[in-house]
Amino acid sequence: MKVHYEGAPVPPDLAKPENHPKCAGRVRDIQATHLANHKENYSDIAYSFVVCPHGSVFEGRGLHKLQAANGNHQLNLNHYSVCAMVGDAGLTRPTTAQLGGIRDAIDLLRAKGGAGAEIKGHRDGFATQCPGDPLETWVNNGAPRPGATPAGISVSLSHVVAAAHTDPGAAQGHTTFPADVRPVEAALVAEGLLDPTFGSDGSFGSHTVDAYAAFQRREGFTGVNADGIPGESTLTALGSRHGFTVAA
Repeated sequence: MKVHYEGAPVPPDLAKPENHPKCAGRVRDIQATHLANHKENYSDIAYSFVVCPHGSVFEGRGLHKLQAANGNHQLNLNHYSVCAMVGDAGLTRPTTAQLGGIRDAIDLLRAKGGAGAEIKGHRDGFATQCPGDPLETWVNNGAPRPGATPAGISVSLSHVVAAAHTDPGAAQGHTTFPADVRPVEAALVAEGLLDPTFGSDGSFGSHTVDAYAAFQRREGFTGVNADGIPGESTLTALGSRHGFTVAA
């Protein structure tokens, strides 16, 4: 399985509930653009399925059809393709409903299309920015269905709090409890709050503190309750969206 994004600007307000009627037309526009590309000589839309921000799954080439989206003939032979209706500007972060829709498409391709267990981003094995950093981070975390809690991925609240207090002032290269911090970093990257450059070093440094404070504000907290130091409620909320559980 290869996960894609549009690779072009997507209107940021497309995710509003009242704009869902526009999504079917956007799929047809993508198909028309592909058919007009005489260099690639597409026979149809390039993807197996397209998933809109509201979680609806639109059939592209569907099951048991050769792809045209994965970069070269061998990758197209080996992988299905699922495209999220997000872009490189505007709407860049997939919605929770959209991640669920991507998983719906993957589950269908596995159940009825003969797809295997592997889920990769388009950039894995091919030189491209697709599917963008938020989706790539989600894929690298195992592409968890929103709300799922895969066994074995547990983050210690006390360890993360200790790292948030210690790492901002620590010597360069030193990290505190990196195994607990990395899932939090990855989740903040997927939320669009942390620069991917700082999203895998295992350090709860100042950039991660600022990103976590932004997440706390997004969850409705203010003042000293939005200081970038994780609390149980916000860390649990973050973990429920991105596939980790929280221990004491």
